[in-house]
Amino acid sequence: MTTRRTTPSVFAGFRIPPDVISIAVRWYLRCGLSCRDAGELLAERGVTVDHVTVYRWVQRFTPEFIEAARPCRHAPCDRWLADETYVEVAGTWTYLYRAADQHGQVIDVLLSIRRDLAAARRFFVRALRAGAIPAKVSTDRAPACPRVPGELIPSALHTVSSTRTTRSRQTTGG
Repeated sequence: MTTRRTTPSVFAGFRIPPDVISIAVRWYLRCGLSCRDAGELLAERGVTVDHVTVYRWVQRFTPEFIEAARPCRHAPCDRWLADETYVEVAGTWTYLYRAADQHGQVIDVLLSIRRDLAAARRFFVRALRAGAIPAKVSTDRAPACPRVPGELIPSALHTVSSTRTTRSRQTTGG
């Protein structure tokens, strides 16, 4: 006779049913409700929990939800949009490089202190490891971006998109 080992549920040890915990965490993550609002909605349905409890559930089960959703992601498509922006992270201004496919699925991101050829190359090498080789890459007008896709993906069509918005001049009558 063989014994099967089963992994315990991630919800083991909680007095509230797993369905209720899942609903509260989904309300928080998907609908953008606060923990307090999710607790009030549960109270309307006869489940009395404190908003701190909902917060703890969110902290505990968000990684589980991410892992459960991971198989549902599709493989990156063959048209990529790559750009970078300047953001403040923990008090330090850095460049955020990111690539997304034609459906908006993020392929890869990279934070870099510098906006140079080495950072762009490092970003594209990482992004290429994430999935298929793109047939078309659109980048913004960053100085390093046009060179790197041509070097790393010579078969891909590279286009430079204009993401700048023009401001119209306001004239005052006199």
